Amino acid sequence: MIENELIKVTINAGIAQLSINRPKAMNALSFETVSQLNQNVIKLEERGDIRVLIIRGENPAFCAGGDLKFFKEKIKDRDIEGFRRFLNLCGETFRRIEAFPCPTIAMVNGIAVAGGLELILSCDLVIAAASAKIGDGHANFGVIPGGGSAIRLPRKIPVTLAKYLLFTGRLLPASELVAWGLVNKVVPDEQLEQAVEEIAADIVKNSPLGLRITKQLVNDGLQQSIDTALNLEISAWDGYGHSYDILEGLNAFEEKRKPKFKGK
Repeated sequence: MIENELIKVTINAGIAQLSINRPKAMNALSFETVSQLNQNVIKLEERGDIRVLIIRGENPAFCAGGDLKFFKEKIKDRDIEGFRRFLNLCGETFRRIEAFPCPTIAMVNGIAVAGGLELILSCDLVIAAASAKIGDGHANFGVIPGGGSAIRLPRKIPVTLAKYLLFTGRLLPASELVAWGLVNKVVPDEQLEQAVEEIAADIVKNSPLGLRITKQLVNDGLQQSIDTALNLEISAWDGYGHSYDILEGLNAFEEKRKPKFKGK
C-alpha cells in the first residue's frame, strides 16, 4: 500500500479510507496527490477484501480542487500537453473510483469545489457535515471543467441545477444540495465520522458479490436504453443465481438468522 504525507490509508474490517492530506493547501489536487490517490485505489482493487471505500480530506476541507499554482505554471509556459497529462490522470482516477467494485462514500467535512466536486461525483454516496459547502467554482477563475463536472453533474442532478452551479461558481451549503439529489445526508460536524461508519456497517453486512453486480448494473444501465438495461439486469441472474451468496441469503431468511456472505 502506498502511503505518505499526501494520502493517508486506513483499513479496518473491510472498510478502507483514503484521506487527502494537504490541509495547508485545503487538500488541493496536485499531480503527485492524484497519482498517489490513483495508485492506492488500484492497490485496494487488487486486495479483494474491501467492502466499502471512504474518501475524505484531512480537516479543514474535503478538497479545494486542482492546484491553481500548477495550472498557472503550465498555462503560462504554454505547456498544454503537460496540463493535459494532469487532466488525463484525474480522469483515469475518477473513473477508477466510479467503477470501484464496491460502494464508495464521499465523507465531506468542509469545502468541496471544482476538482473536489468532481471527486464527489465519482463516489456512490455523499455524506456531508453541516458546515460543508459544495460547488463547481471553475468559472470563478476563468477555468473550465476538466475532471468531469460538466459531464457527470447533469447526470446526477437536473440539468438546470447543474448549469446553475457551473455558470455561477457558487458554493452552496450541503443541506441545500440534499434536495437537489447531490448529497445523501447532512449531519452535525461532530457526528460526521460516526454517520459514515454506520452507513458503511450497513453496507458491509450485505453480499459483496451482490453489491458489486448491483453497482455495475446501475452504472452500465445509465448508459443504455431502458430496454437494454432491463435485459442486463435479468441476464445478471445467469451467474448470480449459481452463487454461494444468493443461496446463503435465502437459507438465512428461511432459518431466521443473519446471513454469512462470502462474496462468491
